[in-house]
Amino acid sequence: MSDTSLRRAKRLARALDASELHQMHDVLIIYNGMVVTLTAAFMSLTQDKIIRSFHARAFLEQLSSVPLPPVSGFFTSVGAFLLLALLGWLYREGKMMPTMRYACLTAEIFVCIVLLRSFDLAYDGVVLLVVADLLHRYSGRHQLVVLTCAMLGLYAIVDYNAMFFEHQVTPFDVYTSYYAPSARSWIHLMHTGLASFNLILFVFYLTLLIRQNHQEKQRIASLNAQLEEANTRLRAYAIEAESMAETRERNRLAREIHDTLGHALTGIAAGLDATALLVDLAPDKAKEQLVKIKETALRGLKDVRRSVKKLRPDDLEHLPLRQAIANMVEEFASSTGMKIDFEVLEWPERLRPDQEEVLYRVVQEGMTNARRHGHAKHLEITIGAKRGAIYLLLADDGEGADIAELEKGFGLRHMQERLALLHGKLRYWSDSGFTLEAILPENEEASNFL
Repeated sequence: MSDTSLRRAKRLARALDASELHQMHDVLIIYNGMVVTLTAAFMSLTQDKIIRSFHARAFLEQLSSVPLPPVSGFFTSVGAFLLLALLGWLYREGKMMPTMRYACLTAEIFVCIVLLRSFDLAYDGVVLLVVADLLHRYSGRHQLVVLTCAMLGLYAIVDYNAMFFEHQVTPFDVYTSYYAPSARSWIHLMHTGLASFNLILFVFYLTLLIRQNHQEKQRIASLNAQLEEANTRLRAYAIEAESMAETRERNRLAREIHDTLGHALTGIAAGLDATALLVDLAPDKAKEQLVKIKETALRGLKDVRRSVKKLRPDDLEHLPLRQAIANMVEEFASSTGMKIDFEVLEWPERLRPDQEEVLYRVVQEGMTNARRHGHAKHLEITIGAKRGAIYLLLADDGEGADIAELEKGFGLRHMQERLALLHGKLRYWSDSGFTLEAILPENEEASNFL
């Protein structure tokens, strides 16, 4: 069984347990209502029979106080029980503040005493209803102690009232004495059986409540174990994520510094070679070349600083991508003496900043590799867009390379990494020079067709 199915099964089991507990509580209320109604009806009917048989004088001589009239006694008992059930429902289900809830419970206890007095303490099973309400709602830290004290307190109240009203109530035996011995035995048996069965129902209710509490504790323990496991996994994930973030940041800095510093140093080295030839032949041209070399060095230094700060190249911060690439091409051609043609077949629209940076870096690295490794004299750069993809082609007339034995250097590897992050591809081949092709999807949907 999967974890999801197991959780659903546990939730269903808890719902069924709660439903059983509510149903058992309803059974207790209905049963006690039936017993109260039967007891009050029996006492009222017996009084009515005594009055109608003209034995009222003999009946009253056995009593120390006059009982309530038959009809008044019956409706007082039934009405008190209905009020008791209503207060119990408010205590269990009502959305109250704790103070109001306890006040409701106090009122329920008071009505319970009134109910017991209304039918002369003939049936005390309703006390268990109050205890059941307290059991149902209270879940404090010292639940067992509080509930035991509450139950004993309720029965103490009942016993105190029994002693207090000892000479003011009509004993149940007085009512049964009106009937024949055989009928009297059956009445006592039924009266005792109803009280005993109520106790059995209450014990069964307690069993359900204890089982539910036990399962709830097991559920909480299981949730705590799952939470601890989740926290352990989260801590491991946080450590792993931190390590991955550090690795990504190191790789990013390595790529940025390689692209910017390598590009700038290649231009400086090529420019110095040209200057060395011009120093004796054309000093003025050599000075101009040195000025360009200085500008290249300063620009490279600025890009290195910006890379460390995780910023884009300086030209991309101030210029559109097309103009930034054109400036970079012109500067590199000027400092190295290499002829570079930059052609745009169709310029892509609405490029994101990360796409612009990748295209800029690929052009930058491609020019650097063409000069440093291929010793090229001429480089053609072509950019176009077709069917949701951006195509960048760099073809030089350099020495080329044996593709089968070509070992990917830092530049090629990181160009592939940059493109892969945006679902792009890098291809290269050597045929009368070296050709580099970068394909970048304009959006995620287009990446599915590359």
